[in-house]
Amino acid sequence: MAKATVLQNLYAELNKYKNNQEYDRALKIVNKILQEDSTDATAFHCKIVCLIKEDKFDQALTSINKAKDLSSGLHFEKAYCQYRLNRTKEALTTLRSVDKPDTRVKELLSQVLYRLEQYEECYNLYRDIIKSTEDDFEEERQTNLSAVVSSLQLWDKKDVGNPEFDESSYEICYNNACYFIGKEDWTNAEKKLRKAEIFCKKSFEDESDVTEEEIEEELGIIRVQLAYVLQKQGRKDEAVKLNNQVTKNKPSDMAVMAVLSNNIITLNKDQNVFDSKKRMKTAKADGLKHKLTAAQQRCISLNEGLLHMYTNQSNQCHNLAQKLMKEYPDIDTPVLIEAAQYVKDKDTTKAIDVLKAYEQSHQSRSVSIKMVMAQIYLSQGHVYDACDTLKTMGDLQYKPGVVSAMVTLYLGQEDREQASKVLTQAITWYKKNQPSSACMSTLMRANTTLQIQMGNPQQAAAMLEELRKSNPKDPRILAELISAYSQFDQAKAQKISADLPPVEDIVQGIDVETLEASFSSLGPKYIKKALKSDAQPSPGP
Repeated sequence: MAKATVLQNLYAELNKYKNNQEYDRALKIVNKILQEDSTDATAFHCKIVCLIKEDKFDQALTSINKAKDLSSGLHFEKAYCQYRLNRTKEALTTLRSVDKPDTRVKELLSQVLYRLEQYEECYNLYRDIIKSTEDDFEEERQTNLSAVVSSLQLWDKKDVGNPEFDESSYEICYNNACYFIGKEDWTNAEKKLRKAEIFCKKSFEDESDVTEEEIEEELGIIRVQLAYVLQKQGRKDEAVKLNNQVTKNKPSDMAVMAVLSNNIITLNKDQNVFDSKKRMKTAKADGLKHKLTAAQQRCISLNEGLLHMYTNQSNQCHNLAQKLMKEYPDIDTPVLIEAAQYVKDKDTTKAIDVLKAYEQSHQSRSVSIKMVMAQIYLSQGHVYDACDTLKTMGDLQYKPGVVSAMVTLYLGQEDREQASKVLTQAITWYKKNQPSSACMSTLMRANTTLQIQMGNPQQAAAMLEELRKSNPKDPRILAELISAYSQFDQAKAQKISADLPPVEDIVQGIDVETLEASFSSLGPKYIKKALKSDAQPSPGP
């Protein structure tokens, strides 16, 4: 039989198998065609398609790479195989090499970008595709775009606007919920997830061939996310109940099980550690690398470190913390875990050393690290070391909260001199840098009170005079000035007392009967409290 006739018959048979979607048989015919004519590019293309349809991506990719001449135009097929084989960066390179990408190349590129977590470019590409196409895949593209919008907010903290997608499907409702989770708007996130759950159930009402198990499988991801939202709202019991419901249904999706297990571990904290260890194995199972985002994988690894600490696995905790410090140099959590483990090991010196070394190489995050160092010092009763650490925070040491903490700590040590020094330095800083700040007057008032207690009425009076310049009629400032001057300059005190407003103005608006009633009600309670307090044994020797 002539070669042309043989090929014609083989192509007819190939077409039949293609129409019947019998790709395994079609592949055998294609191989026969290529035996007859090894240069047939059409047959080679058919072979690659058949291999892809049979999920033989590795074999298809090998064939493409071997036959350079025949595969020169098969960029899409090559990239698709790379994508399915989780060789995502290679797929990106292949797709980038296409000079004039058509819609299917752009759509595959958008999927690749999404998997690589390059959400911003993915977002722009999807918008371009939607604008330039009109076909039956519009709804699918809108769903995918909603996923990209939510991912931008959830993982990159980039808000491209409130998603106004038509919530006609549970997939879009779910994606919109993720958007609100990214904004930490738990109320709206919960509403969207409950709506998604209802839509999901309704979508299967007319499909009699779908089993209850399959419906529960589809609901799994929605419920895991809903449990997380409930957990973030402090509704732990509801979250636990929902997680248990999903666990009972045993989802087949590894990613859902990993996230579910991780969330249960965070709910367990330092309780139910045996259960947590078992769930951590699920969260760290092989094959999850391409199913979880980088942020999810990082979160699970950090929780693994905490679990090691909770279960007294000191060496494992230190080893993992050091590994995570190298993998995630831009976050503080790994070094904080290691420091916490050293504290638990009763080696606070090592904990401080680790934090100091980290702080020196991460100046941008030195403040938070120094706050932790101060906390460790305080936990050991080293008040002066804690205060010295706070004083190394540059201008932040003058923040009201930090100043208040140091003053309180020094006064707790009955060191009024150091407390006064902290307040004085803070006031000097505000005079120079923020003279109109309300913080300065607050600090000056606190310092005047302290100076009076320390027996320095002259210094107190000087500061009160400064405050009086901006508030000359403030009765509180005047009263404090009189109190201060009365200790060393009676004439001055008498003179200022003339500036006090009349008593009628001060008591205006005060309900005497209410005051009397309050004295009656507070009196017995105070006596009862005082008696109870006095009856307790002294804490001292």
